[in-house]
Amino acid sequence: QVQLVESGGGLVQAEGSLRLSCAASGSIFGINDMAWHRQAPGKQRELVAVITRGGTTNYADSVKGRFTISRDNAKNTVYLQMNSLKPEDTAVYYCNVDVKTSFQPGSWRNKWGQGTQVTVSS
Repeated sequence: QVQLVESGGGLVQAEGSLRLSCAASGSIFGINDMAWHRQAPGKQRELVAVITRGGTTNYADSVKGRFTISRDNAKNTVYLQMNSLKPEDTAVYYCNVDVKTSFQPGSWRNKWGQGTQVTVSS
C-alpha cells in the first residue's frame, strides 16, 4: 500500500504565500511524475503543476511565475511553493503521483492524496 500525506494548506491573505508538501510512503519501488491539482467549488479539478523524475516542470498558465513545484527524491516528497496568492487560487489542492508498487512488471499505479484546503482572502 502507498499513502500520500499532504500538509501546508490554510488561510492566507491575498499576495501572501503558502508551501504545500506531499510525502509518499509505503511500498514504493520508484516514482515518476509528481503533480499538484486543484478543485475549486463548482469547478472541475485542474492540473496546477507537474514535475518529472528528472526535474522537468510544467505549469498551468494561471500560476506561471507565482508557483514553483519541486521534489526531493530521497524523501519521496513533492512541494508546491505558492507566492502572490490570489482569491481565485482558493481550492482544495491534491497531490498526484505515479508510483511503482512492486518489482513486478506493470505495477505502476496513479495515487491521489486526500487534499488540503487553501483559502485566499481578499
